[in-house]
Amino acid sequence: MHDLAQQIVSGLATGSIFASLALALVLIYRSMGVINFAQGEMAMFTTFIAWQLVQQGLPIWAAFALTIVVAFVGGVALEVVLIRPVERAAPLTIVIVTLGLLITLNGLAGLFWGYVVKPFPTPFPTTPIHVGSVSFSAQDIGIILVSLAALGIITLFFQKTKLGLAMRAAALYPDESRVLGIRVSRMLALGWGLAAVMGAISGIMVAPVVFLDPNMMQGIIVYAFAAAVLGGIESPLGAVIGGLVLGVVLNLLGTYVEAIGTDLRLGVAFAIIVVVLLFRPAGLFGRVGTQRV
Repeated sequence: MHDLAQQIVSGLATGSIFASLALALVLIYRSMGVINFAQGEMAMFTTFIAWQLVQQGLPIWAAFALTIVVAFVGGVALEVVLIRPVERAAPLTIVIVTLGLLITLNGLAGLFWGYVVKPFPTPFPTTPIHVGSVSFSAQDIGIILVSLAALGIITLFFQKTKLGLAMRAAALYPDESRVLGIRVSRMLALGWGLAAVMGAISGIMVAPVVFLDPNMMQGIIVYAFAAAVLGGIESPLGAVIGGLVLGVVLNLLGTYVEAIGTDLRLGVAFAIIVVVLLFRPAGLFGRVGTQRV
């Protein structure tokens, strides 16, 4: 029982990282109806920026706050420069653009910072916390709380603010929104900025665990895809719950199923994507669409 509780807490912390990146994927999908395949590399690049700021002597939380601002501005700039010219093109065109962005960001990170693995400072205390017979780190709790806080802020933004409601309208009914005077392109740019912020948070949370290098997010993005698909690719709440569930399931399988261990967890994530797409494409919290013929 002690080991089970330990693995669940650890799985929730890992799942929170998946959840934050899955939430970024959902934000782009809700805006454009396509997956941003460069989301992981955007997260990695902004994490390198945070590392560079810390190396220059900036306090860790100040570096992270400045990185969030840089991520937002960078996300908006990428949408304006790369996505807006093909905004009304076929979805495949946008997918190809994001794949090109993935390759470019990975190469630039290697050029600027090299491919040597670097330690990344954690923003949370390293002192273990003991609750009964279960011990876990403050970093685990911090990661979980950061992801839940991000979900809460995003939810309030979309449901309680005029700007958030305008973004939802622009994503669901772009033509009608233009008639009503909503600048759909601006809403899309804002969506990219928010997604870049969520990606930066995910990268900053995972870097102390896996260490920092240009390829650090390539496995995480697969788990984030699985989390988003499991919870519902259009549901922010589903992305977070899907990430938490996935983190716990993978941790338990890796610990108690010897055949899976740490080597086949990625395969389990792929299997979850396939099964959900076959039997419930809308995910656990997505709405199943109907069409009259």
